[in-house]
Amino acid sequence: MVLRYLSELKDLLADKPVRRLVLAAAQDLNSLSSVIKAARDGFIEPILVGDKEAIQNIANTGNIDISGVRMIHEPDTELAVGIAVKMVRSNQADILMKGKVGTSSLLKAVLNKEWGLRTGSLLSHIAIFEVEAYHKLIAVTDVAMNIAPNLQDKISIVNNSVSCLNKLGVEMPKVAVLGAVEMVSENMQATLDAALLSKMNQRDQIKHCLIDGPLAFDNAISLESANHKGIRSDVAGDTDLLLMPDIEVGNVLYKSLVFFAHAKVAAVILGASAPIVLTSRSDSDQAKYDSILLAAAVSKQE
Repeated sequence: MVLRYLSELKDLLADKPVRRLVLAAAQDLNSLSSVIKAARDGFIEPILVGDKEAIQNIANTGNIDISGVRMIHEPDTELAVGIAVKMVRSNQADILMKGKVGTSSLLKAVLNKEWGLRTGSLLSHIAIFEVEAYHKLIAVTDVAMNIAPNLQDKISIVNNSVSCLNKLGVEMPKVAVLGAVEMVSENMQATLDAALLSKMNQRDQIKHCLIDGPLAFDNAISLESANHKGIRSDVAGDTDLLLMPDIEVGNVLYKSLVFFAHAKVAAVILGASAPIVLTSRSDSDQAKYDSILLAAAVSKQE
């Protein structure tokens, strides 16, 4: 099944067990609203950790029905995050989601050496876009976690992302390693990394995907553009995953797709022992909801 719309995530979840999601510092209107909607639709079982009175007040203000939802009262934000992370660590929850807490505070708990969610893998962010002008969903990585990834980081980011796409039914994701140009240049590190990643893929050092690069953005998403430049590629024009050279390029592309192309998006953090829903304040309610469904779709299955 080749996913064309984010709404098709619901089809992937139809026959899977309901996943347990713990919302850390749950006294946040937008996050709470998205979590309860996903719960009422039957995709997750929510656990709310935070200031119980504040959560109830927010629910009343937002006309959100939280009756019957499990709540753990902890008004201290840092302690609430710790409880949520430990619940995932002890298999009492399958998904971690950020509420009214700073990203750095959440990740500090996730990376705690004693009771965090470390796996030995690099944490990385994947965003999956539904763009009207493209013929299927397209993923972008990494736009939020790794600032200037080196070659080894990029290998980890690709492995995380490919595993995610495999779980979504994309058996052999086509990965375009982006650069400003499609030719290898010793003066442009992104093109050198791209060439190495492509060769490593050919030699089965990076598996379960097909990698090509360097590719400029137009070549990656348009076969016509690739043909015009004489590029022979099984990836060009049919890319499943765009690997960014650095966070600045990724962040600009992410926001361009959302604000200029009006793309829909779902995003999660990968590489921990469970998926982490870590949306930003500028993300729409629909993006938060779809991100929850994405996390449920890629979480570990018993």
